[in-house]
Amino acid sequence: MCDELFSSIETKKRSASLDQEFQVSVSMLEIYNEQVRDLLNLSLHVRGGLKVRQHPTKGFYVESLTSHAVYSQADIESRIVEGTRNRTLASTNMNSTSSRAHTIVSIYFHQKSRNNAGQFVTKMSSINLVDLAGSERSDISGTSGDRLKEGSLINQSLSTLGNVIKCLTDKTKGKQFVVAPYRESILTKLLKNALGGNSKTAMIATISPADIHYEETLSALRFANKAKNIKTTAVVNESQTDKLVRELREENQKLLDMLRRGQMGIGYTEEEVAEMRHSLEEQLKKNQEEMEKMNNSWQQRLKEAEAQNKLKLEEERQEQERMKSVPHLWNLHEDPALTGMVTHFIIPGKSKVGTLKGTEILLSGLSILPDHAVIYNKDGVVNVRPNADARLLVNGDEVRSDKMLRHNDRVLFGHNHLYVLHHPQDLAKQLREGRSVEKPTYDAAQQEIAQHLGLIGITGNRSKNRTQDDLLLEEELVQVLPHVNQANAISQELEKRVHFDIILVAPQARGLSEGRAEVCVKLVDCISGNEWVWSKNKFTNRKYMMAEMYEHYMEGQTDWDASCKDKDPFWEASDTEVPIGTVHVYLQSLAYVIELDETLAITDFRGAEQGYLHVAVVPCDDQGLERREDFLENPQEMIGKELHFKIKILSAKNLPTKIRTCFCKYKVYLDDKSTMTHESLQTGETHDINHQHLFTFNPVTKQFLSYLTNSSVVIEVWGKQERGSGEQGSLLPSSSTEPLSSARSSASDVVGANGHITDGDKCKLLVEVSTFRKRAERAEQILMRIKSLLDEAVEEKLQVLAVEDLLKVLGSGSSATLSRDLSDNLGASKDNKGNANVTSEACSVQ
Repeated sequence: MCDELFSSIETKKRSASLDQEFQVSVSMLEIYNEQVRDLLNLSLHVRGGLKVRQHPTKGFYVESLTSHAVYSQADIESRIVEGTRNRTLASTNMNSTSSRAHTIVSIYFHQKSRNNAGQFVTKMSSINLVDLAGSERSDISGTSGDRLKEGSLINQSLSTLGNVIKCLTDKTKGKQFVVAPYRESILTKLLKNALGGNSKTAMIATISPADIHYEETLSALRFANKAKNIKTTAVVNESQTDKLVRELREENQKLLDMLRRGQMGIGYTEEEVAEMRHSLEEQLKKNQEEMEKMNNSWQQRLKEAEAQNKLKLEEERQEQERMKSVPHLWNLHEDPALTGMVTHFIIPGKSKVGTLKGTEILLSGLSILPDHAVIYNKDGVVNVRPNADARLLVNGDEVRSDKMLRHNDRVLFGHNHLYVLHHPQDLAKQLREGRSVEKPTYDAAQQEIAQHLGLIGITGNRSKNRTQDDLLLEEELVQVLPHVNQANAISQELEKRVHFDIILVAPQARGLSEGRAEVCVKLVDCISGNEWVWSKNKFTNRKYMMAEMYEHYMEGQTDWDASCKDKDPFWEASDTEVPIGTVHVYLQSLAYVIELDETLAITDFRGAEQGYLHVAVVPCDDQGLERREDFLENPQEMIGKELHFKIKILSAKNLPTKIRTCFCKYKVYLDDKSTMTHESLQTGETHDINHQHLFTFNPVTKQFLSYLTNSSVVIEVWGKQERGSGEQGSLLPSSSTEPLSSARSSASDVVGANGHITDGDKCKLLVEVSTFRKRAERAEQILMRIKSLLDEAVEEKLQVLAVEDLLKVLGSGSSATLSRDLSDNLGASKDNKGNANVTSEACSVQ
């Protein structure tokens, strides 16, 4: 496209008049968290980002955004590479994440010529290349209820863009009185013309072929389909240059008169007057810049741009030549487009690494000390020496003393600055020796770090034949690890007194009967000792807000710390509900119509006992009256009949001392919603819950009977913690291995989920033993009653027993179903006396 643009310009220049001009310029900006940053001029750093203002005729524009004259496609590409390099530096130093930022590259084309009346006319057009931020996958269970979910501005522009597209689509369909909310985000302001004005718009939606991204793919396609339905009309933007200059001069004069006379209106506060005065001054400045651009010779600007570009190209050529012979570090970034954008040469002698001005390798950001490390290059041998308390990893292993670096070694300074050493001489040596040299990647480097910390193989299956679930789990761990380390580093630097640990939560601990373990993050308050478990999605959302707070802190803003606790991403209220553990209640006894009354252990995600729960499952009739004397010898007899039972949760005891209230929730069979108990306060060591719920299944099916025989009800126990409970904790751990302690301790739960003995198996065995014992007791009771009946008959010298007496014994000790079956058989015998041996209402006992 750009190549065709410049080819057309060259063709037209051959037949153009001397006063005819063709001007092409480019700008590049980034929108991160609703703040605009000029990527081609990092020195222009404004607190809160560059301002977006509205011109009466031209619409929205970015104040002070620089545009650079370009003369070829290669020049445009060079500017984009420069902006990408600046973007890499900013994202690494400020701990922001490029995947959450929008990038807009604008190419402006102006044609100046004289019309038939001899007046200068300018035709204007622009091309906006927009790289939208990726939509983060948000699990409803992961972020729902988080007080800061809607407070983050990260996804505001994406949601607003969706609303604008919907409104424009509705307009296309003929709906009236629809107003598109352009003003609700920076992105939609700047793209107003591209979306619904004088433009031609094309959208490219990138999707993933993986089935696990099905929902995201479907959402992206729906989004693109809506955008496709928008109708726009492009017309020629033509204006008289002389007229524009005259109008700008007149407007400037009016603005100057208003400023001199102070005509800001009546009834405004001093702050509003000051804001209006500032707005007028900015408008005046913008108009002046527009006139200067029109009056300046384009050829002069182009010559200056060419000179600068030639100088830059020469510097880049010299750098490329230098890279062939001098060892240097090049960066690795999670965004492949930003990898290899930063280079630091290791000159012979000593190169210091740190934040001090004048340092040979100047870094800034998380955990980078003023004097962080020293790199020695002596006779082609490169060594690195970290200073005291400096965090430095080489090939995933923490370094405390001198370490020799080889070609393609991965070096991590602090938590964000990940580099690869390119050593030309060592590379040539390895190639001569016949070694295979592969270029490192960001994912491989992070996996290497995780492996040294013991995360690889934590699922309990260390063989090469790991299952797909094992591989997915390890992939998630590798992705979360750097973010947890960064969150801990930010917390430590901002003195937030909280610490984050990675934990693995087995499906049974989440109330599920099957599935794979889930990666979660535990938040520990080092002052109160309270703990909370966050889902990965909730932690990710909070992590971006922590990075934003850290960025404000690095900028020196006095209000970087949240004035209100509710807006602090590190803070969690003590009355936030926290999971205590789960209890597996197997329903096998119900298949025999036998009650269950047990005190079962509450186990947390690590498999550790956190207390005990008194639970009862009691068969009853349709009125809720308990039937504790009935039972079935064969559960198959239940199929087709109705079953009523109660689940009782009576009390919890020996819970952690910091838990002040607790409640339970559970699902039975195919329930969509959980059954909840009320919140119970602690009385001594016991929480009295006193919950009961009646369940009815009519008729009992084979599927439900299989559920009773083989499955369990998982009761989740939740609680709220004491305010300020626990002893005062120490400062945050400095070791990078700390976030893995909980992951290792909870690995046993994951191992259990993969086939080893778990607490759930113990509960099932306990219920089976209890059911067998009660079945034996009931059978023994029936035998004793029959024996008693026989003894009475012998004493009375009776030869026969009345059927009614036998039915009473069976009805009182065995199932009513068995009694009714026997009664039905006897009734049938009386109807068929000619074909039956039983001729009376008594039965002979041999």
